[in-house]
Amino acid sequence: MLKGIPSILTPELLKVLMEMGHGDELVIADGNFPRFGHPERVIRCDGHGVPELLDAILKFMPLDKYVDFPVTLMEVLPNDPVVPVIWDEYKKLIDKYGNDSAAVLPINKFKFYEQAKKAYAVVTTSEKALYANIILKKGVVAE
Repeated sequence: MLKGIPSILTPELLKVLMEMGHGDELVIADGNFPRFGHPERVIRCDGHGVPELLDAILKFMPLDKYVDFPVTLMEVLPNDPVVPVIWDEYKKLIDKYGNDSAAVLPINKFKFYEQAKKAYAVVTTSEKALYANIILKKGVVAE
C-alpha cells in the first residue's frame, strides 16, 4: 500500500497507467462489454462501477488537451429508449479534474468496439448502467 493512492487503483492498473504515454487510450468498460472489444491488456476491477474508477484515474491521469475529443462514449443505438444518465456523472468528474466536459464525443457502438480494440488496455467493471463504456485519451504530464 501507498499513501494517497485510492485503494480502487490496483497494482496492475497503476502499472498500466504509468506505462501509458501521451495519446494512448484506456477503456473503462461496463459489465456488459464483450470480449471481442478488448485489446491484449485487460484489467479486472470486479465489484466496482465506472464512476468510482473514473474518479480515481482522473486524479492522476491528465486527458489529452491536443485533441478535440479526449473522451469517447458509446452512443445510444437508434430507437433505443435508454437515456444514459451516468454520462452526467462522467461530465462532473471530468470537470472536477480541470478538464472540459464538452470535449466528450459519443460514437456508434460498433465504431466504439473497433476503437477499444486499439486501446492500450481495457478495465472491466461490474457497472450495470447501460451505455456506460468510456474511452480516455491520456494527455501530457507536465509537472
